Amino acid sequence: MSKKGKLKVFKILIAIVALLIIIGIIAYLFPVIKNISTSDGQEAFKEKVQNTGILGMFSLFGLQMAQIFLIIIPGEPIEILAGMCYGAIGGTIFILVTTFIISTSIFMLVRKFGKKFVYSFYDKGKVKKIIDSKLFQNPRTAEKVLFILFFVPGTPKDLLVYIAGLLPITPLRFIFISTFARIPSVLTSALAGANIIKGDWKIGILLYLGIIVIALIIVFVMNKFDKNKIAEKAINTMK
Repeated sequence: MSKKGKLKVFKILIAIVALLIIIGIIAYLFPVIKNISTSDGQEAFKEKVQNTGILGMFSLFGLQMAQIFLIIIPGEPIEILAGMCYGAIGGTIFILVTTFIISTSIFMLVRKFGKKFVYSFYDKGKVKKIIDSKLFQNPRTAEKVLFILFFVPGTPKDLLVYIAGLLPITPLRFIFISTFARIPSVLTSALAGANIIKGDWKIGILLYLGIIVIALIIVFVMNKFDKNKIAEKAINTMK
């Protein structure tokens, strides 16, 4: 079988597994999710999740894989769900560990299969536009750009994982950047989830909006003192 055929089979298998996981989670949690706005419902949700043990972790890990490989769902809901299940700190650690495993795997797959692997998941024109940008030609500049984009909430981080494998950046530096630059965004989502499960919906929403505002302020300050306007150019390149 050709590489293209293998990739197609791989995507189909992941899609099937992801669909089964989503259906299973919905069926398992629906009885308690519908009452989650009440204190009794929140306790029932926590108990249900705790009873799943390692199976619950594998289910979330499967969703995380599907989200990064297939882009069928945005990342934030999974981060919020992790916060609901394991608390702010536990949820953050869980997401960072699973992201580390998946991102590293994708990076190495891109290094092995090259551009064709990336094109099987993303539009060829968009990928070429990004990797041909002057911002990504110099290794140090590329690292700065990646850090900014992983740090800022709302940027297409999953696309960045694929793109990074085509850039002049070492695996260790990529792993460090893609893991630690995510922390503010992931922590805030997990905090939001932890507060939502307690019934504090407003606090959860405010926390999430707060990190977006803080990130935008940091990018604005970076642009203010950077003559080359790397932050601004990086965000515009990904549009």
